Amino acid sequence: MWNTEIIGTGMFAPPGVVTNNDLSTMMETSHDWIVQRSGIEERRWVAPEVTTTDLALEASLAAIKNAGIDKKEIDCILFATLSPDHEFPGNGCFLQPKLGLTDIPAIDVRQQCSGFLYGMSIADAFIRSGQYKTILLVGAEIHSKGLDKSTRGRDTAVLFGDGAGAIILRRKEVKDPSKDSHIMSTHLFAEGAGARELWIEGPGMNLGAERMNHQMIEENKQFPYMNGKKVFMNAIRRMCEATLLACETNKVKLENIELFLFHQANMRISQMVAQELKIPEEKVFSTIQKYGNTTAATLPIGMSEAVEAGRLKKGMLVASAVFGSGFTWGSSLYRW
Repeated sequence: MWNTEIIGTGMFAPPGVVTNNDLSTMMETSHDWIVQRSGIEERRWVAPEVTTTDLALEASLAAIKNAGIDKKEIDCILFATLSPDHEFPGNGCFLQPKLGLTDIPAIDVRQQCSGFLYGMSIADAFIRSGQYKTILLVGAEIHSKGLDKSTRGRDTAVLFGDGAGAIILRRKEVKDPSKDSHIMSTHLFAEGAGARELWIEGPGMNLGAERMNHQMIEENKQFPYMNGKKVFMNAIRRMCEATLLACETNKVKLENIELFLFHQANMRISQMVAQELKIPEEKVFSTIQKYGNTTAATLPIGMSEAVEAGRLKKGMLVASAVFGSGFTWGSSLYRW
């Protein structure tokens, strides 16, 4: 039976650093207020002409180089994003020619903060089935162009950053599951009853013939809305549950996991998950301080940064858990 190995990582953060003090010139906020509530110290925002697929291209090229493969070996592209270049077609189709590739399938995954882990599960299923051998999975986002940067939008605007991460997944025959690198399992969930607790209402086909009008704009319906308390509590509970399920499925003790890569939505969420599960602080790798919440890009950015920092090494047992809009959540256990 085939298994899936992650053979390369890459990331790209745009050069435009926006500090908390920079935000305090746009809205009523402060460095201390943002750090206390989120752990974020700075984030990256793109220049006006930059697109989500521009970021994805840089991360993809870095991952291809890191994997040591020819880009023509890629036989499928999976692109996780909530911020596509255009309403349609999907970003995968715009990334494909930028990479100089053709004919291979390009699939978008629209599961917001859970998108990259959903993409890992899809890639793993494709490879295990024998349908594809080498898959490029990208998570890329541009939030800065779609935020209310006034005091009215402060609660969400301070959280989000722009960036991209990518990994190369490849077919592998695993001989010793206790040592060989491979994805052991993925676990995906959704609870659509919570969809309106974290969403952008418009424009939308459910808003009448216009899809958007001046009144809707005046009501801020084109900007993200978040019920912070409800999202916070659900994220902690669901990420804990999903992490424990991954352990139970693979008959692995939580204390034997060597590194935890959680979705970077809020430092307090990661800390609470670690506290609930009694995970030592040194086993949790975080990037939110530098990049904010880059939704579908947080996991691959974390993977790439952890490799670069020497915190993520071949053979290590790693767990990831995510939670996001939808509500969607999930987990994965893998030997790096």
